[in-house]
Order: sequence, then structure tokens, then C-alpha cells
Amino acid sequence: MYGDTRFVTTLETTAPRRIRRLAERQTTDRTALFELLDTELVGHLAVVVDGTPLVVPMGFARDGEHLLVHGSTGGGFALRAAAERATVAFAVTALDGLVFARSLYDSSMNYRSAVVYGVLEPVAEDETDAALLALTERLMPGRSSEVRATTRKEQASTRVLRLALDDVVMKVRAAGAGEAVDDGEDHSVWAGVVPLRRAWGEPAASVLTPAGTPVPDSVIALTTGDRGSRRIS
Repeated sequence: MYGDTRFVTTLETTAPRRIRRLAERQTTDRTALFELLDTELVGHLAVVVDGTPLVVPMGFARDGEHLLVHGSTGGGFALRAAAERATVAFAVTALDGLVFARSLYDSSMNYRSAVVYGVLEPVAEDETDAALLALTERLMPGRSSEVRATTRKEQASTRVLRLALDDVVMKVRAAGAGEAVDDGEDHSVWAGVVPLRRAWGEPAASVLTPAGTPVPDSVIALTTGDRGSRRIS
């Protein structure tokens, strides 16, 4: 745990979890699941509170065969779901491109999406520091060595929960526009895929950061991938 990379190679799905519409887009490739979870930074946690559905976006990290999320001990719904052993769903989606077909009806998206079902488990207190470090290193690699240590008060107000990757359904579309020589469409109308690319922008120092303060290595690595240079903010 917290760095353990062992995993099984396929997703086991029970009958209720099987995709029924466009079932051919379902994948059981666990490597594809891990690639999705290791690339995206935000997922959506869905719970039912007092009979009302609640969906909240949350930062997360994959640690081996679990997802890690965190929140305030005073914040409620996730800890309540964990205490009640309620089944939750955690969804992660990556939009990879827009598919322009020769009709609006046939236009689509290329994407990878996964929904994890299960019960949130509180991380034991003696494992909280390691779990928070794993979460931080996923979101902001290298930052933990550049800032002060977390105080006991901060630790006491933070709770880490984990969700096992035991019950997962994943769906993928990675194809061009549907077309055929004899489909009856006007082929002089452009059709194809517009890939979506994302990139970090230029770092912007806070108001109270003194002029000339070097941009830290963690930020440089995030925005440029270059760990060997130093820049001035």
C-alpha cells in the first residue's frame, strides 16, 4: 500500500455493472484503467444522503489497488457514508477529442471513463501521513519537500478515505467518424476527429511572494517537465 504497484490485469464486472448500450465499448483492461486514473486529477464522488443524491468533484490519487480521497473531519457526507458502510460511486472521465460526423446525430466524442463502486474505508491514523503524502505526490510531485511539515492540528482536521478498485466498469471510445463508401452521405463535407490537448500555463506567483523568488522545482517539473532549470517568478 502507498506505493504498491501490484495489480490484476482485468476488471471483473458483475452482471449489474455490465454496459448494455454500445457494450463493445466496455473494456476490462486494467492497464487502461490505471492509465486513466494516473492521468486525471479530478473525479466525482456520488452518494445518497437522506434519500437525496449528492455528487461532489474531488481530487484523488490511485495508490496500488485503491483510490485515495481526503477531506475535513468536519465535513460530513463522505465520512458519514463510510460510517454507514453505504455504497458510493466514484467516476473519472477523460475527454480525448470531438468526433465530427456528417450529421449532428452521428457526431460523438472520444473518451475514457470509469466508475468505481464500493464502500469508503477510513485510513488508519498511523497510516494517514503516508496516505496524504501519496495523494500529494500524485497531485503536486515533489512539493512536500519544499514546504513546511504539516502541523498536528492540520493532521487532526484531515481524514483520508480509500476506495478499493474491486468493482469497476470502464467504457472507451477511440475511433473516427462512422462512414462507409455507400452510406449515402455527402463526402465533400469534412468529417474527422479533433483531438483535445491540455497543458499547464505559466506559473503566477501569489501577491505576498517577494519579487525574484525562484519558481520551485516542483512547479517547473509540472509545467515544463524540466527538473534541471531554475526560473525567477
